[in-house]
Amino acid sequence: MKIVSNAQAMQKLSRSWHRAGETVGLVPTMGALHRGHMTLVETARKQNDRVVVSIYVNPTQFGPKEDFGKYPRPRREDLALCRAAGVDAVLAPETLYPPDFSTWVEETVQSKGRCAVSRPIHFRGVATVVLKLLNTALPDRAYFGRKDAQQVDVIERMVRDLDVPVKIVPVEIVRDSDGLALSSRNRYLSPEQRQQALILPHSLREAVKQKQPVAWLRRVLSRAPGMKVDYVESANGRLCAAVWVGKTRLIDNVKI
Repeated sequence: MKIVSNAQAMQKLSRSWHRAGETVGLVPTMGALHRGHMTLVETARKQNDRVVVSIYVNPTQFGPKEDFGKYPRPRREDLALCRAAGVDAVLAPETLYPPDFSTWVEETVQSKGRCAVSRPIHFRGVATVVLKLLNTALPDRAYFGRKDAQQVDVIERMVRDLDVPVKIVPVEIVRDSDGLALSSRNRYLSPEQRQQALILPHSLREAVKQKQPVAWLRRVLSRAPGMKVDYVESANGRLCAAVWVGKTRLIDNVKI
């Protein structure tokens, strides 16, 4: 497994694979890998000759009061997981932005509402870094988890609108045995908060059975102990919600 630290080296490596007639799959991550990420890797492994995992905690998608500084960075464990999964290359740059960086990608429809209300700069940072990663790894396919439903919507629209020659492959949410969607931020939860957080996936499953799922879910979550509702919205065929449990923000969604 190669560890690549800059864009030029990654582009050179990916072009060499393409010249050999091999396909490339990219799994973009911010590290702190878990079984959800590895499901993306497994899917990419089945569909491509080569698999690249990017590990980069992207500063431009964090707001000024968010958890960029404390976001987990277990590099040794992440690399071990990638190696065991048969990843061909890990793209792990120190930074993707030159000091005078001044160009941004902004999708203006799918990035409205939902997470964007409380995180207004988030999707500009996401779209920009994902386009940079696509231009760096030059994949045929790129893999994203459905847990971040709005992120998938934004990236699919960006790729379509800007004619980026890559297929976006969404992969369904991976959950723990108790139903909680896997997330790197779950490690912030205390045992008591973990139990409180379970109300989110359980209520989502019940909500889609109701005549007014958005109103029903908002009402249930607003009454849940230890939980503060960020939003409940229906978008693109999915019922989506974000909540705070203590200082940890969790998102989840189900298909309607």
